[in-house]
Amino acid sequence: MSEFQELIKSFSKSREYVRDFFVYGFKTRDDFSEKSGRTYDNERRRIESWLSEYIHSEYTKNGKNISIAMDSNLLLTNPLYRVWKSKSFTDNDIMLHFFLLDIMQDKEPRTIEELTNEILANYDVLFEPQLVRKKVKEYEEEGLLICQKSGKQHRYLCADNLAYLIPEELPALLEAIGFYHIAAPLGILGSTILDNQKTANDIFTAKHGFFGHTLEDEMLLVLLDAMREKRAVTLIQRSSKSKQIQKTEGAPLKIFVSTRTGRRYLCLYNMQGRRFTNIRLDSIKEVSLLDVIPTYMEHEKDLENNLSKVFGVSFGTTRGTNTIKMTLYIHEKTEDFILQRLEREGKGGIITHIGENTYSYEKEVFDGNEMMPWIKTFTGRILSFESNNPYLKRKFYGDMRQMAAMYED
Repeated sequence: MSEFQELIKSFSKSREYVRDFFVYGFKTRDDFSEKSGRTYDNERRRIESWLSEYIHSEYTKNGKNISIAMDSNLLLTNPLYRVWKSKSFTDNDIMLHFFLLDIMQDKEPRTIEELTNEILANYDVLFEPQLVRKKVKEYEEEGLLICQKSGKQHRYLCADNLAYLIPEELPALLEAIGFYHIAAPLGILGSTILDNQKTANDIFTAKHGFFGHTLEDEMLLVLLDAMREKRAVTLIQRSSKSKQIQKTEGAPLKIFVSTRTGRRYLCLYNMQGRRFTNIRLDSIKEVSLLDVIPTYMEHEKDLENNLSKVFGVSFGTTRGTNTIKMTLYIHEKTEDFILQRLEREGKGGIITHIGENTYSYEKEVFDGNEMMPWIKTFTGRILSFESNNPYLKRKFYGDMRQMAAMYED
């Protein structure tokens, strides 16, 4: 039976619930059907204990809806960092922590067996070597211990005290870290540094802060490592709509970020399908590093050559490109701001003056359908619409007829 605990062992366990409450929201208990109602109650109570002042609830005919609501413009930090800083521990965890660090203060390297024996001799507590090995490996990954290898034998010793690794310039950089932790990816690092220095950001706020995306930073960090080392990756994805699990392999090349929503996408070259694709970071559940890719830089160069034909994040579903051309009425003396908008938002499309108060906009893209919402914002000015893709032309004029019918008497 699942029991409620405020602390957690794995961040990924609560990430899905926090995301559902924060990003999607407005779900009742019955909408979380993948696990038991008791599990939902435990996760909800845990999130409420972390973020009580940001929990919003309302009763509807379908039940009680829970969501997380926060205004980044009014906050000096990202409250979702609290999720990262919650972790559970057992009695053995606590004892081993102090036993290991006390024994290793002399800076002498020891094997797992030697550590186990010294704990028994010094503290009269017997631990299984496997348990000691697990804790030592955990501390090695966190940088607290260093492993020295000699043949098949591994010896461990304490890393340098973190206090000695903190630069003297740090106090002068705390304001910059305050800005970083609220504005940049992986801001949890800045938040942790501020906690370590017993200070907080009291200067900066983000007018359009996308705080929910810190939930993806665990995956982002691994992907950035893969890009730095030019490695392939295996991704485990889960669709937010169909809930289906999908496995994908490829070369991670770039991270795209929407300036409107803050949503982040991984640009991946699928070597089996020999094409580029963009994957939402919030759909990635697991990332595994594979081998170095000898042709990685070639894929990077190909991507740069193709980016001019990507209007948003879609490379299309078929080979080839779509040509989009629309003719607009723009009053030349009073509506120069429309031309400026075309240049600013048109992603390099060709703007041509073809007559008095008449301009054309033309662009070649991989996925013309991705442009349609933007094109329709010029409704009322569009004199004609053309495309080499018959579907797009039918869709545009069909949508216009449908809209006109809605406003007819």
